[in-house]
Amino acid sequence: MNPSFWRIVAARAASLLLRYPDEQVMAALPILRDALDELPEAVAAPLRAVAAYRADADPTLLRAEYVQLFDFRRRCCLHLTYYTCGDTRKRGEALVGFSGAYKQAGLAVVDGELPDYLPAVLDLAAVDGAGWGLLRDNRIGLDLLADSLAAEKSIYQHCLVAIREMLPPPQPADLAAAAKLARTGPPMEQVGLEPFGLVDTTSGGRR
Repeated sequence: MNPSFWRIVAARAASLLLRYPDEQVMAALPILRDALDELPEAVAAPLRAVAAYRADADPTLLRAEYVQLFDFRRRCCLHLTYYTCGDTRKRGEALVGFSGAYKQAGLAVVDGELPDYLPAVLDLAAVDGAGWGLLRDNRIGLDLLADSLAAEKSIYQHCLVAIREMLPPPQPADLAAAAKLARTGPPMEQVGLEPFGLVDTTSGGRR
């Protein structure tokens, strides 16, 4: 498979496997699993594990598990800028940058989603190089999310393995920044975020 094309397939697959497992997402599993056979094994194997888990799980329990993990655990947030900016003015500025990347690519974020939502960024990466740039620029958030999912022993940690396999290795500065944030957590400041619909993360709302 063409290197560019398999990255498109892998990004789409990772996006679907990190989305809430509603009926539409689950209906795509058979096609997704077939497509994984065309990917490099280092990327396909972790994604295949998540797809198999979803296929075998009880849908009701799968959805409850997903909500509990991603909506009620701060350190498992799927919004990339949360890790480095928290709920601060700086995050609002970062979200504007994400929004601009979608606009330039001719895409729109689905209503109710923030532009730094990881599955949405993966969809952007599947059609525009800006998506890969955003993933690289937010490597710290990806690494912290991966560590948190591993600590939870969540099957979804394998999606992050696949995503990071498609990116350049982290630089020493990235590793140091991630280690610091892992100790201190993201900054908190409930100011300047109203245009993006952010709410208090302690209530399990959008981040």
